[in-house]
Amino acid sequence: MEKRWTLLSADESQVRELYNALSIREVYCQLLAHRGIRDLETARAFFRPARTALHDPFSMRDMDRAVQRIDAAIRQGEKILIYGDYDVDGTTAVALVYSFLKKRHAALDFYLPDREKEGYGISEAGIRYAHAEGYSLVIALDCGIKAIEPIARARDLGVEVIVCDHHLPEKTLPPACAILNPKQPGCPYPYKALSGCGIGFKLISALSGHWQGDPGELDAGLDLVAASIAADVVPVTGENRILAALGMEKMNRDPLPGLRALWEQSQPEGKPRTALGMEDVVFRIAPRINAAGRMGDARQAVRLLLAEDMSEARQWAIRLHQDNAIRQELDLQITTQALARLEGTEGRRTTVLYDPRWHKGVIGIVASRLMETCYRPTILLTRSGNFLTGSARSVRGFDIHEALVACGNLLENFGGHSFAAGMTLRPEQLAAFSARFESVVSSTIPPELLIPEIRIDACVALEEIGMPFFRLLRQFAPFGPANREPVFLARAVRDNGESRPIKDTHIRFGIRQGNGASLAGIGFNLAHKFPLLTGGKPIDVCFSVRENHWNGHTRLQLQVWDIRPSESA
Repeated sequence: MEKRWTLLSADESQVRELYNALSIREVYCQLLAHRGIRDLETARAFFRPARTALHDPFSMRDMDRAVQRIDAAIRQGEKILIYGDYDVDGTTAVALVYSFLKKRHAALDFYLPDREKEGYGISEAGIRYAHAEGYSLVIALDCGIKAIEPIARARDLGVEVIVCDHHLPEKTLPPACAILNPKQPGCPYPYKALSGCGIGFKLISALSGHWQGDPGELDAGLDLVAASIAADVVPVTGENRILAALGMEKMNRDPLPGLRALWEQSQPEGKPRTALGMEDVVFRIAPRINAAGRMGDARQAVRLLLAEDMSEARQWAIRLHQDNAIRQELDLQITTQALARLEGTEGRRTTVLYDPRWHKGVIGIVASRLMETCYRPTILLTRSGNFLTGSARSVRGFDIHEALVACGNLLENFGGHSFAAGMTLRPEQLAAFSARFESVVSSTIPPELLIPEIRIDACVALEEIGMPFFRLLRQFAPFGPANREPVFLARAVRDNGESRPIKDTHIRFGIRQGNGASLAGIGFNLAHKFPLLTGGKPIDVCFSVRENHWNGHTRLQLQVWDIRPSESA
């Protein structure tokens, strides 16, 4: 599918102000302006993320109440159950809070629902378990904001629940003894985009302050918070940027044994260990953590993250690596089946597919693949007991949660974010829901959003790109939503004779601009555009700049996103 290129423009007066204040290249000032950086003070905070800039956890609504309830439970010897979601955000949150409280309280355990039997969030089975085992307090992490009936049931049984969630709340909140969610009405907390594990971090920060603990003990879980931020696709801005930067630094310096073991398992045979980035967490570590909940028992992921030595961690990592291999096989199988069913749907603006045989733990991944293939809001559904359960994925710029709100009377329940959501519906509602979803999206989505977009930060000359250029560029990391890896445009470049297709799918680039030095690059899934390189005419290239480590040497390499005939020709 062809992509649309959007060259971003920055306010020239802001760029000039940053240039005068920082004395750095104008291209960096453009990048800062695109990220909302306006002056020296905000630029300093951006380039030097500091934990002193984190907000007071007690400014979050109900934080006092949550801390007092946990403190009372510990003083009175009550049994506390840590309850979490089965994805990366949920499992890291459970490991973070559990490990912190376990140092102070022995009557503590954790619970993660079975994806197949219980589904997402606080389940009736989970509440029955807590009551039967004598737990009087449940701390729910990365879930609970919509669990009105289960939490009401818990209250009737004498089990109190503290909800720590970052998902969008409904108008009616659950009857919990405390709700920690910056998105709830009336919460004055300044930063609204924390991950579920991030809210868990704010809770233990508040508890540590209440107990006058050593602030350094909070550092132990920073890499868990960074993993949650990377995997849950939350904006890498504000507090998330600080927590991600501190967490990635720890992950590279002194990672938890479980994260280190997963990184070892994910390395191709013979490849030297390099520094981890957010992208490594997203594509290597996170899938293996998620595999536990997708293919079996999410508690395995928590046990891995709680492992205190490398021997134990490696045993759990091997299991998760094996689970992930099975997940990959199912992923390929279901993706092939789903793609085959797309024939004849070219005129639609949505994809809604259902198959009772599809594995519940994999349909979210496949929905993402289909969305990228057809580039339209996509929902995959499978059978779960008497209901259909599904995962939704959206294109950039379109709020799929709002689209589901418009279909709400046809759904049993739903929840999520603007770009990803889940839902449950009755089988007899499938046809009506599919038609309504198509109608809602068709009437609200701007046509241009159905064309993949490459957002380009600035034009550069290839001769500018060297290690001095890259050294400051990498200080814009960690990258993620709202702080994308910078993308550049180079005009009128030509093949230097070294470009070649790889495996009939990719391109190994060797390009130069004018009479300047050549640069190497790699472009995945671009082999169909190779004739543009060999036609003798100049091309425009959009790319990011990365390091390539090979045979003990490090050099810069362009990550090419797209090419097209040059507009300068």
